[in-house]
Amino acid sequence: MSKQKINNLNDNFDIVLENVTVSYQLPDEQVRTFKEYAINFIQGKNKKRSFLALDHINLKIKAGEIFGVIGRNGAGKSTLLKVISRVLIPTKGRVVTRGRVYPMLQVGAGFHPELTGRENVFLNGTLLGHTRIEIEEKYQDIIEFSEIADFINAPVRTYSTGMQARLGFAVAFAWQPEVLILDEVLSVGDVAFQQKCRIRMQEYRENGTTTVLVSHSPVLIASLCERALWLDKGKIVALGESDKVTQGYKTKMGV
Repeated sequence: MSKQKINNLNDNFDIVLENVTVSYQLPDEQVRTFKEYAINFIQGKNKKRSFLALDHINLKIKAGEIFGVIGRNGAGKSTLLKVISRVLIPTKGRVVTRGRVYPMLQVGAGFHPELTGRENVFLNGTLLGHTRIEIEEKYQDIIEFSEIADFINAPVRTYSTGMQARLGFAVAFAWQPEVLILDEVLSVGDVAFQQKCRIRMQEYRENGTTTVLVSHSPVLIASLCERALWLDKGKIVALGESDKVTQGYKTKMGV
């Protein structure tokens, strides 16, 4: 397995997955104590089975497109994003990405609950690879976009889920990345803020950013994405134009 970055900006694809497989070893039965585990180990009873979270995924995502991923819980959507974001190394296969990848894999990811919103802006910006000077230059823009200036000096543990999402989006959207990864985060917050985020995504797309968006909402995927992937049990069910993929998903799910 290998993971590489593409540096040639003339390439047609920002993300390429070749035969990517993620396998986990799960115990056949629950072991409650270490003593029980040790006894089973001596007796050769600690048997495990393989679970494929992703099963030989081949995928190419074009530079500058908003690409959707849809599927039921446990389909492998979040695992796919973790592989693309380099959070998870695949068991087999090759992942190739180009440029800086900004992942928002969950609301509040990268935030420390005991630090203030301001302190977390600098922490999150640093985790994204920016210097303190770069963060200071964008700080006012981040606060204005988040719309939580009155609470920026309060600990993040006091924030609602929506407020954490606002701050996370504001930090991620302060700089234009080559690749933006969003996992179910557009479903958080009020309608007006969601629309603001959509507008920013479209602006970034026009300037070349590639966005991968996971959502349970076929309507959201169809409205925002040019193409989409439907995953189920770690396998590709459908890949193509977002309206056709989401229609097939809705028919299958009975929605």
